[in-house]
Amino acid sequence: MTGNVNGTGNVKTSAALKVVAVLVTCGSLASAQSDVQPVNDRPNPYNTLDGWAKLPDGRAWGSTSAVDIDRDGRSIWVAERCGGNSCATSTLPPILKFDASGRVVRSFGAGLFVTPHGIYVDRDGNVWITDASDGTNGTPGKGHQVFKFSPDGKILLTLGKAGVPGDGPTSFNRPSDVVVAANGDIFVADGHGGDSNARVVKFSKDGTFIKTWGKKGTAPGDFETPHTLAMDSRGRLFVGDRDNNRIQIFDQEGKLLDSWKQWSRPSGIFIAPDDKMYVADSESWAAPRAPLESAPARHRVRAGVDEPVARRASAAPGPAR
Repeated sequence: MTGNVNGTGNVKTSAALKVVAVLVTCGSLASAQSDVQPVNDRPNPYNTLDGWAKLPDGRAWGSTSAVDIDRDGRSIWVAERCGGNSCATSTLPPILKFDASGRVVRSFGAGLFVTPHGIYVDRDGNVWITDASDGTNGTPGKGHQVFKFSPDGKILLTLGKAGVPGDGPTSFNRPSDVVVAANGDIFVADGHGGDSNARVVKFSKDGTFIKTWGKKGTAPGDFETPHTLAMDSRGRLFVGDRDNNRIQIFDQEGKLLDSWKQWSRPSGIFIAPDDKMYVADSESWAAPRAPLESAPARHRVRAGVDEPVARRASAAPGPAR
């Protein structure tokens, strides 16, 4: 059993980075990992820096599931939900850039989002954000979209129909995350549980629909909640299938390559330039599905290097969600 990523992958994360991170490095896919259980009890080598990010006076943090690193390697992009869990009626800009000292140096996106959810910063520094609104906030004309912004906040591309859920080639139903391949192809994790979609949608770099794969279910290649995406340097697409307690790995045409189950409930995936993979587990308190019922996971920061993560890891608890 191995749990390894080989290459120089993208910098990508989403969903509750404060909660859990899982690290793997060096090697190749060797076998399915259905018999692996999450690690909860290893030492924690990390320190928490409370209060690092400083919001402008009078502004409070809202729900924050979208965090990524700028191309400079020091600045941080965040999409937060306007001091609550929705930007439906807010005039605040939800997209914020923090410098290395934690100071806000740029903000934009006011009036465009209901539920900013997934984030990706591409090779050119452009910022991609998904809006996973479920349409229950009384906000016609918003939600079910993916936006591409320039680093200064100019809208460069919009995918999906504003406020209109769907499962066709030009519509989404609660898109959770987005990632961009080296050739510019766009991949969207379309769905956020419930009656929403459960698929991956692929577009060319200009937004032209190419294909889609996946459906709601528990079989290999199915999804319950395709909550997060990441891509390694080999071009493999990692999909955090949260409600199925697994990460599924595909090629860019949708062929299933492997399925990893030792990460519990993956809310976010980050593959760093040095090829280490971090997985955020924000919901291990939820009623677990088999095979985790006999050994449920907990909110943790897990790290494993050069050998199976289940044998060598560091872990520490984090706050729920």
